[in-house]
Amino acid sequence: MPSPRLLIFDLDGTLIDSSLDLCNAVNAALVHVGKPTLPNALITGYIGDGAAMLVRRALGDPGDLDGGAGDSSELFRRTFEFFLEHYRVHKLDNTRCYPGVLESLTKIRSRHPQLPMAVLTNKPVNPSREICAALGLAPFFYQNYGGNSFASKKPDPEGLLALITEATALHPEAAPLQPEEVVMIGDSDVDVLTARRCGARLLGCLFGLAPQALQAAVPDLTVEHASQWPAALGL
Repeated sequence: MPSPRLLIFDLDGTLIDSSLDLCNAVNAALVHVGKPTLPNALITGYIGDGAAMLVRRALGDPGDLDGGAGDSSELFRRTFEFFLEHYRVHKLDNTRCYPGVLESLTKIRSRHPQLPMAVLTNKPVNPSREICAALGLAPFFYQNYGGNSFASKKPDPEGLLALITEATALHPEAAPLQPEEVVMIGDSDVDVLTARRCGARLLGCLFGLAPQALQAAVPDLTVEHASQWPAALGL
């Protein structure tokens, strides 16, 4: 893979293993509204399209991807509100960076101090930023956008395009960034589609939450461990 001029990282399943805390929050919310709990393996398969869709899937609700503000379902509203409050308190109970993440980011930053890196996740932006700060990830990134930072979530490329514009402004003396000079690092088909719709490349993480869906979407390249990022990225 030719060396990129911008790196954009997914969060859950890429930088951090947050599945247990998300599963616990979903099951706590289900219990709160009188619904049976679900196996963690099933809930993990629901992660990736944002908090509202995670709760909808856990409820067996086929509602749209927007979920939330204008929703007429009282059950969804109560479940979603409890999920958010529980996760706000417990989001760092078990969540950790994947092995090799901090080391790879440190290596990339030391070798390429001017290379911009950012986070683009479908997780709500506040917990995303709080988790990155708590786990020592925040200093590596010039920006961290969540699923509620824009009118649309991944796989819509709106957030990715905004990050490209911002990264270009960081180095006005250089030529404007082109999408093909951007690499997304993610673990799901959602990330592959986001990159494709923008013309960027995708480095897939097989250690994440959705390796089968990731491979089915045919990323440009895959790695089995975060320690492989620098070499795979040509950095």
